[in-house]
Amino acid sequence: MSLQKLFQMSTSAPPPLYCTNPACPQPRNPLGHEICEACQTPLTYRYLWATGAGVTQIQPGQLVGNRYYVTFPQVWLDTKPGAPPLLPDSLSESILSYLYLHPYRLHLPGVFGVYSLGVPPETAETLLLDNIPVDRRGQLFPTLVEAWPKTNPVRQVYWLWQMLQLWVPLTEQGAAYSLLVKENLRVDGWRVRLRELHQGKIQPTQRDLAESWTALIETAHPTIQYRLQSIHQLMRHQEDSLKEVASQFNQLLMEQAAQLPLHLAVTGLTNAGVKRSHNEDSCYPHLQDVRNLYIYPNDKLIPYLSIVCDGVGGHDGGEVASQLAVQSLKPLIHSLMAEIANQEELAPPELIMEQLQEIARVVNNVIAAQNNEQGREFRQRMGTTLVMALQLPQKVITPEGVQLNNCHELYLLNIGDSRAYWITQNSCQQLTVDDDVTNREVRHGRSLYWDAAQRSGSGALTQALGTREAEFLRPTVQRFIIEEEGLLLLCSDGLSDNERVEQCWQEFSASVLNGEQSLESAVQGWIDIANSKNGHDNVSAVLTYFGVSPQKLVLVETTPLLTQPEPLETEPTEASKVLLYDESVPEPEIQPAPKSASKFKEVVFILTIFAILIAGGFGVWWQVSQSQMKSIPEQPITPSR
Repeated sequence: MSLQKLFQMSTSAPPPLYCTNPACPQPRNPLGHEICEACQTPLTYRYLWATGAGVTQIQPGQLVGNRYYVTFPQVWLDTKPGAPPLLPDSLSESILSYLYLHPYRLHLPGVFGVYSLGVPPETAETLLLDNIPVDRRGQLFPTLVEAWPKTNPVRQVYWLWQMLQLWVPLTEQGAAYSLLVKENLRVDGWRVRLRELHQGKIQPTQRDLAESWTALIETAHPTIQYRLQSIHQLMRHQEDSLKEVASQFNQLLMEQAAQLPLHLAVTGLTNAGVKRSHNEDSCYPHLQDVRNLYIYPNDKLIPYLSIVCDGVGGHDGGEVASQLAVQSLKPLIHSLMAEIANQEELAPPELIMEQLQEIARVVNNVIAAQNNEQGREFRQRMGTTLVMALQLPQKVITPEGVQLNNCHELYLLNIGDSRAYWITQNSCQQLTVDDDVTNREVRHGRSLYWDAAQRSGSGALTQALGTREAEFLRPTVQRFIIEEEGLLLLCSDGLSDNERVEQCWQEFSASVLNGEQSLESAVQGWIDIANSKNGHDNVSAVLTYFGVSPQKLVLVETTPLLTQPEPLETEPTEASKVLLYDESVPEPEIQPAPKSASKFKEVVFILTIFAILIAGGFGVWWQVSQSQMKSIPEQPITPSR
């Protein structure tokens, strides 16, 4: 049902929805419209979950505070999404829990603002939560209990595994009880989401979590029920068994996922954009890399690895840093994949995540060494953002002795504000959280997201590869399981700015997933959208198709390479310079990196030397090419008549 039809069925006349464009001549729009009638700006439908004293008494169809339209019980639609929310006078413990858990926003809501209903006690807060588990009509997604009997064994294990991953951070914030409330646990496809946080007076134990799973395990798919029962008994009878429980869950999840087929295809493009003739972005694999599939290391990395880097540091820095990052990463990832392939047992996800962080620090030091060698200090130091995806094809042996060749693991690493999105037929989910001032202020418990985002310098980067020493770098690594058809989009902010991905994903999702449009055509489409609707920056996009159906779709075609314009210098913002180039005291949040216990460290050390040699050669090539460019006399420009 369309949004327009839904609101036409309301029992009372719904209020208008206001356009967020401050220059709009007529901002009032009927509910259900997707585009502003006056200025063609996409309309924002922000649904909020209201929690607090008295909110359950407010019925659907009512307008609260001349702003919030109640569409479903406790679900309020913000009809004036461009206006600031009411902020709390102080950040209470309940609000702080949401802020500290901000890195887990794939699963948890955040605090948008507060509202006073005038219901006793007067001190009670009515929180308005955003990023809540609702569909585009504002209706809550089904509970995990409701969806459980209808899903396959892979997803059943995956849901429980996600809950186990949330157990520790929620326990640290006194909110573990949130996982025990059946109505609170919602599922959005593969993803477990919480409606709100519940902070009980008595904190539940691991045994309590196990007891809450009893009914689920009793009705689990027969192929996994016995194994789940064994894990369940371990959870109930050994309170300190969380590490072993996680290991057994991981083994079962890998076995189940590996039984699905998996088809991959990937390609990428980078473009200077319409306003800049110099491109500081780099990506892998580019269309040319895909065509050179049988050349080392492409033969081992494609289609498993994808990278987008957005350089900072100006004309002679950002481009070098982004290209150097891509070229340094490839042999390191190649070595990691070879190391994992030679192991007889599954490598634990925690170890792989540590190794990926170590790789990021090695690359950071390669760029930092280049900065030091060239005498670059403070704002002259070059750096780059990084978002990298690795589909690691680990092998797993089932209890019956059958070897399966790919466990469907996907690892994401990000530094800076280049992003990753997971796109299916029906949804688009941002998987990464930007390393910028706004998100830092939220996760440190200093400010609500909306408030922090309005301040000057809120979009300034807090991390980039190469601008500081590796001990101050804190890469974010996440692990996912591919168990549905989908597209993974990595992109620089030239595309993601102004929510272009969220607005335009439907133009490509169905056609690519149905085999009606090639990956190359879709990637070019994303570049065109960035240039036509943003246009202020370089843009890169790498798109990976993941298919889990038996029939592999033909998604690759041969298209001509794009010609890139000539260079032009660009600079990061002043706020980003202060944060990135260590011109002030480093944030106390950043701690020295933990050391990896894997044999992979020896390989990393050798490849570090190799990567530094690459950096030196790259630097020499760059300086020579620049000197040659400067030696060419300028030709006078003859004005046209």
